[in-house]
Amino acid sequence: MLTRIANGDSRPSFWLRVREFAVPPSMIETATARRSVGDWAGACAAAGVDVDLDVRSLARTHGQELAAQLRADLRQLAPDLLRWHMPRVAPDGLLRPGLTIALAKYGATGPDGASPVHLVARTAPAWADAGQRISLALWGGSRHGSRFAAAGASRHPHPHPHPRFRLDLHRHLWDARRTDELRMRSGADGHDGPGGRDASDGPDGPPAGGGPVLDPAVRGAVPPGHRCALSRWAPEAAIVLRAEGRSTGAVTVRLGSRGRLALELVTDPDGLGPPGLRLAAGPPGANIVAPPVLPDAATWELPDLDLLRTGSIEADRLHPLVASALVPDHAPPAFSRAPDRPDRPRLVECRGEQHRIGLVDGVLAPLDHDPAEIRREELLVALTGTPLPCLRVIDEAHRRPECLVGVRERLDHGDIAGALAVVEQLLGPEAVLRGGALRDELEAAAQRRITYGLYRSELIGPGPGRLYPGPSRPSDRRSHPRHTQAR
Repeated sequence: MLTRIANGDSRPSFWLRVREFAVPPSMIETATARRSVGDWAGACAAAGVDVDLDVRSLARTHGQELAAQLRADLRQLAPDLLRWHMPRVAPDGLLRPGLTIALAKYGATGPDGASPVHLVARTAPAWADAGQRISLALWGGSRHGSRFAAAGASRHPHPHPHPRFRLDLHRHLWDARRTDELRMRSGADGHDGPGGRDASDGPDGPPAGGGPVLDPAVRGAVPPGHRCALSRWAPEAAIVLRAEGRSTGAVTVRLGSRGRLALELVTDPDGLGPPGLRLAAGPPGANIVAPPVLPDAATWELPDLDLLRTGSIEADRLHPLVASALVPDHAPPAFSRAPDRPDRPRLVECRGEQHRIGLVDGVLAPLDHDPAEIRREELLVALTGTPLPCLRVIDEAHRRPECLVGVRERLDHGDIAGALAVVEQLLGPEAVLRGGALRDELEAAAQRRITYGLYRSELIGPGPGRLYPGPSRPSDRRSHPRHTQAR
């Protein structure tokens, strides 16, 4: 049994770390600048998104109309916003590994009765998650749903779109044209109406008689301590069922790895009131056809909204598109949130005096000791002597600095540039790292990036398509010893 948190809920501190390190301000600024001029591929590159799709190939197989829809979505794709809202796992807040998320679904126009084409975002498996990169690809487009499977799917453990983690019904979490819907869909405006729109681009009006309502018995069925968006379940269930072509029916709500609720959206018996969401009569899975799953984005409270309500975060530290939706009167700052480089030397207590250490020619060095004294002290240290306090502080900064935790967090979330900027700010751009925890972290990050490159090249790791069967031998022919090496 897992131990419980001793000092209360860890969710606020978890999401604070994610918001601080997962999507750095420099990534948001660069991706936004490139997207604003129509460079969607450049925006994806700035946000750590690999593009594994070919729009021209889609136009040849499915027609220009479908390709035009895809191009329009790609131009409005905010990859930094997508990374901001991607599902994450504890305890480090990394992207949920091995996941395929549907972003949009396009109707089939192929002549062979092809299945719908999905624009999907994939995360790498846990053993190859260095850099926390996301890949953008297409899925479906044939009778067997695998015409585009070769584009990154052969190496992926779960290439099919996940029924629970889907964003095709939550385009406001990645589409720059729809970000204003976040306030209503997250419940920040206090309304329980359906709000927003479904997978189509047309507006969704509320059902006759007002929006769906939630049965109080559903609230009692939710385990305590779960931060569920209960006020949004009924309207979100209506959106899910409407995407299936139904106005009422059953939906399944997943509460973690084991928790599960079977709910049913039903009409008012008198036909006058709005539809209601109640507990289903049978257990989940009792029906022959499995009901659709309420998307994970609609199940839980929006972390940013929770952080704002508790005062744990300011609007300036949110993604600009998220802040403008949740706090309409918020004016985004015109300057970068990146800290300035300190020019003031650090003070060290050395031999009863205050000495300074600072950057000299791009290297951290003591400022109040002459070079001859430094060479003499370094020789004494090499002979197992006790170093000067100034040299001791510099050596500690090289091996285990105070910013090591922040550097490790940035490396884990793929912010290599941010981690190196912190190191250069401390040690100087020309510094040669000494052996220690800091150097070990940087070397481990480099090794993990190599592993990810091998995974992308299909040169390492399990996956279909890497091993091909040899030529088959006729059953009427006997094996010869000289053929054993070929087998």
